Order: sequence, then structure tokens, then C-alpha cells
Amino acid sequence: MIGRIQGTLIAVHPPRLVVDCHGVGYEIDVPMSTLYQLPGVNHTITLLTHFQVREDAQQLFGFATESEREAFRALIKISGVGSRTALAVLSGMSVNELAQAIALQEPGRFTQVPGIGKKTAERLLLELKGKLGPDLGQGAGAAGAAQPSSEILQALLSLGYSEKEALLAIKQISPDASVSEGIRQGLKYLSKV
Repeated sequence: MIGRIQGTLIAVHPPRLVVDCHGVGYEIDVPMSTLYQLPGVNHTITLLTHFQVREDAQQLFGFATESEREAFRALIKISGVGSRTALAVLSGMSVNELAQAIALQEPGRFTQVPGIGKKTAERLLLELKGKLGPDLGQGAGAAGAAQPSSEILQALLSLGYSEKEALLAIKQISPDASVSEGIRQGLKYLSKV
């Protein structure tokens, strides 16, 4: 129902903001990643939103990028994961880190988030596998062009390597390598595995 809000930021009480939009103050809950990107109070902001209606409440959640909102929506679809837990996950890790943790099936990265135990972490990994792609963080609102690591990842995937293998290879590539050099290093690593 409410997909986007633009207005003046009038109060910040983490994780909640109040945004004045033509005389109406909207309380919006945001993950810490969005909160850190906001300008100061009395500045104009634009947030993508997710409106949630429950029996006992109507809540509005705001996000700086489309990829954050997509990740939030994927998280709240999982049984036992509510909006507070989804915000905690997005506050504890970036969308790219989330996609990487799912691709590599690393439950330890989720258990570091307050409120998530081992069973919930395993359920998140199981239900999100294949739903958050490696390019999720490159959606609308992501700054700049695609990073070399994502181009290398796409190249390795197109050569027939699994997402897990390709992500492991990327970890072995020197950060200052060009795309062609990164692909070469990635293939060299994968040939030894």
C-alpha cells in the first residue's frame, strides 16, 4: 500500500524514525544499515517502504535500497522469523554478506545476530537457499557500477562452477586484481580443489 516515502526527517530514535510528509508524521522502523546512511534531522529523505498490517498493529518499515527491502521481504516470509528479527539480521550484516552467508551455508554468521539461535539460523539457510542471488546487493540504489568481484563471480558461474565454489574462489583472489586477472586466479584455485 505504501511503497515509498519522501519527507523531512524530524526525529531519530533507533531503530525508529519520524518522517514528516506534508504535515503527517510517519513512524518508520529501519535497519541500522539504513540509519547510518541518513542525513541529519530536518533534511529531506526518501525511503522505500514495506507496510505491514497485523491484528494488533500497523507498521511501516523503511529501507535505503531496493535490495534491503527485497531481503527483508524474503526474511519475513520464513516461518518463525518476524519483522523484528528481519530488521536485526539486516542491522547485523549487509545484504551482500547475507547473500554470501546463504550461498556458503554459514549458520555462524546468523547466530552472531542477537535473537537468532542455531535452529533459526539453519532454517534461514535452508529456506533462503537460491532465493537471494549473488547480485542482490547490486539492485536499485546500489552505488556505482558492479564491483570486479561480482563480474568475476558471474564469469565463474557461467563457466559451470557452483555458486559455493565460485564464492570460495573469490575469497582467494587478491583484492586489487583486475577482472581478467581475478578470473585467472579463481580458475587456478578451482583447478587445485
